[in-house]
Amino acid sequence: MSFVTDLTRAWLTRSTKPFIFKNEYDEKLSFTELDGLGLYVHIPFCAQICNFCPYCKVRFENDLCDRYIDALIREIHMVGSMHPGKKKVTSLYFGGGTPALAADRLGDIISAINEHFEITEGIGLELHPDNVRAEVLQKLKEAGVTKISIGIQSFQSKYQDILGRKNVDKESLKTALSQVSFETVSMDFIFALPDQSYLDLKNDIDDAFDIGANHVAIYPFIDFTFTSSKVKAMPKKEKRRLLDRITDYCEEKGYKRDSIWTFSNAENARYSSMTRDNFLGFGCSATTLLKDQFKINTFNVESYISRINEDKLPTSLTIRFTRRQRMVYFLFWTAYSTRVDPAGFEKFFGVPLKRMYGFELWLARMLGMVRMNNGIYEMTHKGAFYYHYYENFYTLAYIDKMWGIMRKEAFPKRIEL
Repeated sequence: MSFVTDLTRAWLTRSTKPFIFKNEYDEKLSFTELDGLGLYVHIPFCAQICNFCPYCKVRFENDLCDRYIDALIREIHMVGSMHPGKKKVTSLYFGGGTPALAADRLGDIISAINEHFEITEGIGLELHPDNVRAEVLQKLKEAGVTKISIGIQSFQSKYQDILGRKNVDKESLKTALSQVSFETVSMDFIFALPDQSYLDLKNDIDDAFDIGANHVAIYPFIDFTFTSSKVKAMPKKEKRRLLDRITDYCEEKGYKRDSIWTFSNAENARYSSMTRDNFLGFGCSATTLLKDQFKINTFNVESYISRINEDKLPTSLTIRFTRRQRMVYFLFWTAYSTRVDPAGFEKFFGVPLKRMYGFELWLARMLGMVRMNNGIYEMTHKGAFYYHYYENFYTLAYIDKMWGIMRKEAFPKRIEL
């Protein structure tokens, strides 16, 4: 798989130079002049550890959680104070882990954020189904949360068993969601599980909207090498048939597709922490993307706390982008929305998209992967599938390797991808 990603990287960056991450960082981050800046906060605590989950997480302990959040708030102030006054940002997202386990301290975190940033598009937070209770939802709403995303994975008991999860009580979910309203209620499902059928996925989506969701996300299952999951991914042909059928179904129902694997039944229901031109990340394993660099915080919770207590940023690794590398990163995550606006690319880089990638765009159109619509490049079903397919290569060749190392080393000296 690394051959595919290495070849793609070399072609698109016009260089054989790998992505080089070094154990270094800037003490002052250059985000003051950036537009379209998003914020992400990582809460790594879980009541139980799911064997398929690749994200940075540890078992919840009250004392450790409090010490972590104290450090997290200090990091927010350290970075936020680099900008005079309040910096306008698009959004704030809490991921994990299970952020709702820290519901009593979310207000403290958001207050720290509000001292330095003005959020224009709301606050999102990820939830485990066990946390979807009226009293928890009310705490979240009072803290300022406007969007929630519930990690269902599947309503089917056969897949809950495979994933090591207990069955979801749909009636309890429906009751709680009817008592406390949010702008967006998203539900996440895993796509391409073994022998998963069109009806399995269709029924999950139907149940989600019936229970109270106005947005669903269908994420592809990826078999990370460092997880203990025994689940095997679906073969390519079956995966494409399933994705095409469920996409057709959602479009027939009139659901709006706002990213590669998300659909909504309400105009303003959106949930995505990924499609931002730039973002600041706070907490262990959180990433920060700026104009010319990408940095990653340490994955180790105790090392994160210690670093903050030394009045140092908890950065573990940083890559300094070449211009072409930054363009590839921009296009890869912009394409996640299924659309690429040439005007946005030119505004960001100061050069026309066609001048840099005219041949690749022409080829994508000839292969039926993209089409033009009012000057915007839009993915076809075929293009969306191959984004899915390539994202799997990218994840296993790059993210799997990096996260596998960072789970073992708090501050590795160097990683080449």
